[in-house]
Amino acid sequence: MGAPLEGCTVLELANWIAAPSCGALMADLGADVIKVEPLTGDSMRGKLRQPSLPEGTPRTDFPFHLDNRGKRSVAIDLADPRGADLVLDLAGGADVLLTNLLPSRLTRFGLGPEQVRQTHPRLIYGVVTGFGTRGPEADRTAFDLTAFFGRAGIMSLVAEPDQAPPAFRPGQGDHATGLALLSAVLAALLQRERTGEGQLVETNLLHVGSWTIGSDLGASLIDRRQPTPRGRNEPISPLNTRYRCQDGAWINLAAHDQRVWPRFCEEIGLPELAVDERFDDARKRFRRGPEVIAILDERFASRPVDYWAARLDAAGVLWDRVATLPELMDDPQAHAAGVFTHIDHPVAGRFETLAAPFSMDAGEVGVRGPAPEVGEHTREVLLGLGIGAARVEELLAADVVHHGPGAGDAAQ
Repeated sequence: MGAPLEGCTVLELANWIAAPSCGALMADLGADVIKVEPLTGDSMRGKLRQPSLPEGTPRTDFPFHLDNRGKRSVAIDLADPRGADLVLDLAGGADVLLTNLLPSRLTRFGLGPEQVRQTHPRLIYGVVTGFGTRGPEADRTAFDLTAFFGRAGIMSLVAEPDQAPPAFRPGQGDHATGLALLSAVLAALLQRERTGEGQLVETNLLHVGSWTIGSDLGASLIDRRQPTPRGRNEPISPLNTRYRCQDGAWINLAAHDQRVWPRFCEEIGLPELAVDERFDDARKRFRRGPEVIAILDERFASRPVDYWAARLDAAGVLWDRVATLPELMDDPQAHAAGVFTHIDHPVAGRFETLAAPFSMDAGEVGVRGPAPEVGEHTREVLLGLGIGAARVEELLAADVVHHGPGAGDAAQ
């Protein structure tokens, strides 16, 4: 049936990860995504850890491709009124505009939602911010580390008691927020099919972070209390914590059922623990958590993880390995579940990346190409607007726009 968003044009006026990740997924769904970058390029270029490669191996910005694959890049100076006018012209041919620029910057450039949609009322205008577009902090810069993990309360919930809040890896909150934006944009496109009208859709890191901890926050909204942080040695149940095995691997148990306890003790070779009067019901195990955890720590440390796998399955305990990334990459189930795909790059060759986190049995979803170089498609896109070649060269000479190398010139 073809790609679901074939024929849809998306104008991406964004940088870093959250909004661009939404654009990348729309490209996977078949949309023509035109990425508008500053003359120096998206701030995210080159910022993430670059993989170590053998000497002489063609290089590219591998992490950048995940959130920018399949797009066309146009480099425009928005501070120049001529550049902002070009973006307005591009918006006229777009179905969706995605942005994460601060509201004050958009307004200053004449590209705020009210300004753009006054001319283009059918446009779906999608906005990502740190804290929303209203309120005293609407114009405050944020990353997911600050607004999503910190301000939304996630760090306070996962910290061990009396310990510093943990660090989080880059992009986790951004990618969740990109999915939230994608959901809203697709719903708005469906509504436009019915009404003929575009609209403004918004999401922000603070809100999405709050949504992800809704199971805790929903209760706290009623009693106004902070959930009690619990260390690994003080779980609600000894069947709901982590244990280190003899080979250094960690296993993660996620069961509470009192009925599982006798079978669990039998399978791990400690049947006496099931009838030990200190631990023979769930309430006692909760109250004497550190004691029973110490016993189980010693037991699990006596054998490697593969030894425990069949025994935990036989006990009916929900569990899994705490995988390292190399283990995940080699996991047959992850491959069967469609977690990975590949990108073909004209210089770096074929390399592995992540697939869109969904699939469709009647619609083509997949990578359409690598991420573009800065301004790689500037001439192509501007000429497609109907701007004459001489005018395009004038804009290039005046540094209003920039035309970068093609992907074939991208080796570093």
